[in-house]
Amino acid sequence: MRIATWNVNSIGARLPRVLEWLEVAQPDVLAVQELKCAETAVPVEEFAALGYEIAALGDGRWNGVALLSRVGLEDVTRNLPTQPEFEGSIEPRAIGATCSGIRVWSVYVPNGREVDHAHYTYKLQWYDALRDMAVAEMAANPDQAFTIIGDYNIAPTDADVWDISAFANSTHVTEPERAKLRDLEAIGLIEVIPRALKGEPYTFWDYRDLGFQKGKGMRIDLIYGNARLTDCVTGAYVDREARKGKGASDHAPVVIDISL
Repeated sequence: MRIATWNVNSIGARLPRVLEWLEVAQPDVLAVQELKCAETAVPVEEFAALGYEIAALGDGRWNGVALLSRVGLEDVTRNLPTQPEFEGSIEPRAIGATCSGIRVWSVYVPNGREVDHAHYTYKLQWYDALRDMAVAEMAANPDQAFTIIGDYNIAPTDADVWDISAFANSTHVTEPERAKLRDLEAIGLIEVIPRALKGEPYTFWDYRDLGFQKGKGMRIDLIYGNARLTDCVTGAYVDREARKGKGASDHAPVVIDISL
């Protein structure tokens, strides 16, 4: 079974490339982030033509998440149970479903903006809600394979950014943020893709200043799973080819193969 995650940075702008990638990569489940469209505007028919069901959550602005599956979508859950608000609203940043017996969550974690911004505090609170959801779901189904995949907006280590000195006083690399990843590990989640399988680790390159061409990347698109899932991983890769060319997202897909 193949599971992937991809921040597409607008499903409308990226639809031809996503459809082409689905045909080539053949994932059974694709977690999508940054839809940038309302649920009613998601191109359901185009995905159905390739054999995918879709569960989506979006409000037409810059957020939005979805799960595409050709192995079933059951028990769909929209938003985290204790998800905090930002500026008075619950942002569409998390959607979960059971796909062929595997519980999969697609998440688009808040960026944080700046360390002294209210969005940074919101980001840390959002991670607490993510942890609480994972604790509850894994306790309810301890024998079920479970994974949270998506744009975590944190680089786990200094080696996961192109030049740590360029990130002084910046989000994505601070100790409080990285501590939230350790909180996930403390409840039994493991990052699925070991560095040995990835080659160059980056999954995101800024459009500005020829970030991709100059290798100025970050590894922020992550896959965490419980032992039931991670023990069954047979392969993994970051699809750099999908980041190349005109009209690409600023993120590359991250893919794992598992054999349960």
